[in-house]
Amino acid sequence: MELPIVDLRDLDTAAPQIDRACREHGFFYVVGHGVDPSLADRLDGAAREFFALPDDEKAAIAMPLGGRAWRGWFPVGGELTSGVPDRKEGLYFGSELGSDHPRVQAGVVLHGANLFPARPSALRSAVLEYLDALTAVGRRLAAALAMTMGLDRSWFDDPLILFRVFHYPPDPSPGEWGVGEHTDYGILTLLRQDDAGGLEVRAADGTWIDAPPVPDSFVCNLGDMLERMTGGDYRSTPHRVRNTSGVSRLSFPFFFDPGWDVVIDGDGTTYGDYVTSKVAKVFPDLADRELR
Repeated sequence: MELPIVDLRDLDTAAPQIDRACREHGFFYVVGHGVDPSLADRLDGAAREFFALPDDEKAAIAMPLGGRAWRGWFPVGGELTSGVPDRKEGLYFGSELGSDHPRVQAGVVLHGANLFPARPSALRSAVLEYLDALTAVGRRLAAALAMTMGLDRSWFDDPLILFRVFHYPPDPSPGEWGVGEHTDYGILTLLRQDDAGGLEVRAADGTWIDAPPVPDSFVCNLGDMLERMTGGDYRSTPHRVRNTSGVSRLSFPFFFDPGWDVVIDGDGTTYGDYVTSKVAKVFPDLADRELR
């Protein structure tokens, strides 16, 4: 079974295709997105240069130094999925917010300035440009989703934007996963993956299917909040990664999530409360220090 490919250049045409993909798979490829391939190439090159550095140099932007913003680098095994260390290292980014932003001044977790390394210096500009470009793509996709759900196209405005860059070393041990089976938290994820492959998606019948790289595309998958909003009509599909390519694998997941203050439960729980509790399980030591 192959995942569908959706061209975003015409939203009226794309919307019914997205609706079908959301119901049947919860995963699809996006083309016609308008992101300059040279930007993705610059980001890829700078990220590879960073991950090739020794760990003690990468640790100059280690996540504990980001404080409550929860930004920066973590080493292989530093992130947990369902309590199990993943075989990957990574960089956490989000919307670039200055010290004068009200949520930064209030010490709201997951808000603040990004941490960037001294080298490669090109990583900063590549990440910030990529954040802007993917936010625009996310807004187009969210507008299409709103159309399929009978909502105003602006329904998903004011999202929480989070971005990761992951490096998966090659050839894991038997039973070891780059990232174990999981679902995403928010509305939608846009993933750029390199040529190494390794992404697997659980089909409706319980089998696992490959989601191989498609040139100049993003893999789009739905998050738990969208499944909840649609009463399960749209699927937040489990997925996992195992890098058996023999070479390093890089992936670039971009998360377009509900607004921080959006109320998601009848008890008044906000999405900010929800995502904080989820990320706390991924980095329990950091959570113990920053959330106490």
